Amino acid sequence: MSQSKSTLEQWRILQAVVDYGGYAQAADKLNKSQSSLNHAVAKLQTQLGVALLEVRGRKAYLTKTGEVLLRRSRHITRSVTELEQLAKNLEKGWEPTLVIAREIIYPMDKLVDALSEFEPLSRGTRITILDSVITGTHELIEAEKVDIAIVGSPTPKGFLGEPLTEIEFTLVCPPSHPLAQLTAPIDDRTLAEHLQIVIKDTGQLSQIDIGWLKAERRWTVANFHEALSILHKGLGFCWIPTHLVFPLIEQGKLHQLTLNGSSHRRVVLSLTVPNRDNQGPASKLLEQLILAQH
Repeated sequence: MSQSKSTLEQWRILQAVVDYGGYAQAADKLNKSQSSLNHAVAKLQTQLGVALLEVRGRKAYLTKTGEVLLRRSRHITRSVTELEQLAKNLEKGWEPTLVIAREIIYPMDKLVDALSEFEPLSRGTRITILDSVITGTHELIEAEKVDIAIVGSPTPKGFLGEPLTEIEFTLVCPPSHPLAQLTAPIDDRTLAEHLQIVIKDTGQLSQIDIGWLKAERRWTVANFHEALSILHKGLGFCWIPTHLVFPLIEQGKLHQLTLNGSSHRRVVLSLTVPNRDNQGPASKLLEQLILAQH
């Protein structure tokens, strides 16, 4: 068996130099000296017999060969990291903490029902619930910052999801609002003349607000609780999950609008475990309890 010329540590250093924009920045992030990183990359290039970086001015850039090899190295180092995580998990006991990402349109009572069943069996596991919206949920999954995620369709590429439920949205406004006085279905031009309330995407890398977005006048808020507070003041219209507004419509506190050409909106929610290899027994139990609610 031939011996490898390079090490995983060398490839990880090269990745850091590229990702952080230079030797100095990578050295700071890795808590290593800049000279040690220079030496590691130089030795890697000598061992392979190819140039991975070329210096232009005061900055190093990947060569074409470097781009190809770096891209492949990421798959290898990621696989080794996952293998190490799996090894730890095989010796791992009950998790002391679990973090759940909940797309805010998912009914909280369903999650609480599952957690109520989990609590007597939890062995003291602490639960953190992160309310998230659209790409914010995707980013938490892709970065594997949560143990379980409830996410709207489609799930992020490369991750599998088990369908949970379908959430229907209802278009509402205050009973005193001018839109509530219209008897015929409303067209989008009429709707665009009024103030719209939308929910802010929690993503850090990219953001998408929820709902139809043609209104020139728009207020963006963090959650549906804040949206309802604005509606109760007699302002605006908003798409809100039906399970949140149906009682308010029944009580006459909100008015349901009928939009011409769009009678309803629906979103399918799924349960995703970002890292199956690293899933512990507490996470597996809670996953089954959440699925059992549907």
